[in-house]
Amino acid sequence: MEDALIVGRGIVIPAHELQWRFSRAGGPGGQGVNTTDTRVQLTFDVAASPAIPDHLRPRALRRLESRLQDGRVTITASDSRSQLQNRRAAERRLVELLREAIAPPPRTRRPTKPSRASVDRRIKAKKARGETKRLRRGVADH
Repeated sequence: MEDALIVGRGIVIPAHELQWRFSRAGGPGGQGVNTTDTRVQLTFDVAASPAIPDHLRPRALRRLESRLQDGRVTITASDSRSQLQNRRAAERRLVELLREAIAPPPRTRRPTKPSRASVDRRIKAKKARGETKRLRRGVADH
């Protein structure tokens, strides 16, 4: 598969599911900025892609909710003066975004109590600090 993106967890996005748009980028580049289409927009339809397994699609859609427009995510890259480098940057960003979106949720934390030794150390440090402050106080005249 040429130009397919490997996301991980057995997910491979074929090149025909990616939509590319190119336009003129602003920023440095001198006269070349006015003539070359180096800015890249990469669009991927998360909601309709058969590359995303059905059991991961709801998680991806929920996590990408703020970035989606009609079920599609769009990545823009105009960091470089080279269209090829911007294409590679957009691909990397899409892969990273999708990896984070389909990653399993973190394990829930089991609450624990502080150990007796750590409580004793904390109390001892508090008492030492209080003693230091007490010694700094001047003798009050009555």
